[in-house]
Amino acid sequence: MSPRTPKQYEEIREEKKTLIMDVALYLFANEGFYATTINNIAKHAGISKGLMYNYFESKEDLLSAIIERSVSEIYKHFDLNRDGYLTEDEFEFFIRKISRILNEKQTFWRLFFQVLMQNEVREKFLNSFLGTESLLKSAKEYKEGFFISNIMKIITEYFVRKKTTRGNDYDPYLELNMFILTLKGFAITYIYIDQDEEIYYEKTINRIIELYK
Repeated sequence: MSPRTPKQYEEIREEKKTLIMDVALYLFANEGFYATTINNIAKHAGISKGLMYNYFESKEDLLSAIIERSVSEIYKHFDLNRDGYLTEDEFEFFIRKISRILNEKQTFWRLFFQVLMQNEVREKFLNSFLGTESLLKSAKEYKEGFFISNIMKIITEYFVRKKTTRGNDYDPYLELNMFILTLKGFAITYIYIDQDEEIYYEKTINRIIELYK
């Protein structure tokens, strides 16, 4: 049997890292972030505690990796050409892609939202990835170097540009806030969707796009 190549070792490492993150997400969601220990994660992942530290420096580091992985999955479909300018077509593509991701990975996103609803986790998330305590505040106070703050900067500019065609009564920050609330409500509702409600899934997405495109 020939020795493994560096690429094979890297693939094995990524598989193990993904396993640890998936196990940790499940435990954080069901037992709570602070109640979950590194020992417990290692035990459920079938590895030693020492090996855990080869992948993650701490439980906080592991949580940050889980959040970054989740946000990155969404971000790769946002502003596809990375020019910092969100067109209406890119906006529609982004919303439709989010809807498919939520629908195809319901179990993962249920766990993720359960984790984010924990006060201590939400605080870490906002401080580490947003740089402020709310999405809307981030939209008004862009902070360079924060992952989600950059997304909010681009989407805020998208709504602000609409003022030129919507008139003086148009409030871009109100529309942005309504969009955020609508998208949050959609996401949290439809990760728990029943089969008999699926008929409204695409209709709801179409309506969101119609309202904010």
